[in-house]
Amino acid sequence: QLVESGGGLVEAGSSLRLSCVASGRTLHVHTMGWFRQAPGKEREFVASINWNGAETSYAASVEGRFTISREHAKNTLYLEMNSLKPEDTAIYYCAKSRTYGTTSYRAIEDYDAWGQGTQVTVSS
Repeated sequence: QLVESGGGLVEAGSSLRLSCVASGRTLHVHTMGWFRQAPGKEREFVASINWNGAETSYAASVEGRFTISREHAKNTLYLEMNSLKPEDTAIYYCAKSRTYGTTSYRAIEDYDAWGQGTQVTVSS
């Protein structure tokens, strides 16, 4: 089970840190990713990190503003979001890769377990 937290309502230019805790399983060997879905839009890739954190990948829209990281000891995934914009408003989901996490997968179909999501709202 994946459980996200840390969402909220903030003003443009603010920062938030999302967390995703895994219970009942270890995620150490998997790539982990963050995706988001805005109202009326399809779910889209935000960021991913391979099993040991050596490789990360970001969507162009968040590159330079968001940072993905993971802490194996806590079985936790993070997404540090800075300089937030109104267009970042969405439900954010964490996900676990289907296979071993040798690379930072970007496609939704590469993931097979999802959290329930946490709402991020950025006001202008």
